[in-house]
Amino acid sequence: MVRGRTRAVKTSVKPFRDRVDPELLPGLAYSETYPPPVTRAELADFRNQAPPPAAVDAADVQIRDTVLGGLALRVFTPAGPGPHPAVYWLHGGGMIAGSVELETAYCASLCSSIDAVVVAVDYRLAPEHPFPVPLEDALAGLEWLFASAAELGVDPQRVAVAGSSAGGGLAAGLALLNRDRSGPPLAFLYLMYPMLDPTHTSGSAREFAGIPTWNRTHSEFAWDCYLAGSPASHASPYAVPMLAADLSGLPPVLIQTGELDLFRDEDISFAMRLLQDGVSTELLVYPGAYHGFELSCPDSAASRRSLRDRNQALFRALHGPSAVFSLTNAMKGAHEA
Repeated sequence: MVRGRTRAVKTSVKPFRDRVDPELLPGLAYSETYPPPVTRAELADFRNQAPPPAAVDAADVQIRDTVLGGLALRVFTPAGPGPHPAVYWLHGGGMIAGSVELETAYCASLCSSIDAVVVAVDYRLAPEHPFPVPLEDALAGLEWLFASAAELGVDPQRVAVAGSSAGGGLAAGLALLNRDRSGPPLAFLYLMYPMLDPTHTSGSAREFAGIPTWNRTHSEFAWDCYLAGSPASHASPYAVPMLAADLSGLPPVLIQTGELDLFRDEDISFAMRLLQDGVSTELLVYPGAYHGFELSCPDSAASRRSLRDRNQALFRALHGPSAVFSLTNAMKGAHEA
């Protein structure tokens, strides 16, 4: 069990719901009806209750599947001649749920929006496969991407690693591992409300302990599942990126999080440490937004803004600062994701 010391938390001036962006309130209904699991018995039901995948609305994107020694990957290729830059995508789900299938529409939209190949990996999940298995799967997929760059029409000098929530934490751990193994240089690291710290001692982790969306109880269960492989897992910065003593040498980073996200303060702390270690870092915090807001309410202004910010940052990093990123591209993902 991974637990931190509990300290008194200042009572919020307003109840949680009163602080939520009004456009994002409808998104709380799903979490209240189908709350994330807190036991292994609940986990099976939660996985079975996953909503059907969103329809893919990106006719200009070619989608194909490949299998690497039992590891499934899905490749999204934009129209037009290559070589293209690439984004290596790690899905969310607390390390215990989620899949590439559920995020196919998201990845297709990302591919079309920033004119980049997207490779998404179906890494194995805890508790059946605790750390280091998901990280090993992520590493195998990234190595395959670089080794297959010519076949995929990818420029290996322009590869970003990206992920959301648990996938964001996995992306951070993968970037650290790639650095320490002297792997191919990464062009960018995109982390959407990454899951980085199992101690849950930050102010936001205490403040949002019992909110109707992803809260501390859900997160504690997920971390316990992920770190159950061995006692050494708890001390590994590749499993727990907040433990990394040195973040220098990582590529430029964009971190996005919400004002009302359980992970808000650990994400802010991670961004500050990146800056202190000399890593070019952009941090964006969205007012009135909770964990998963852009997926729950994709048509809200906050969600459209977050996706536009994502698209612009990735486009600049992968196509160069002089490349022209049109408003049409900026808003593609905002309407399709």
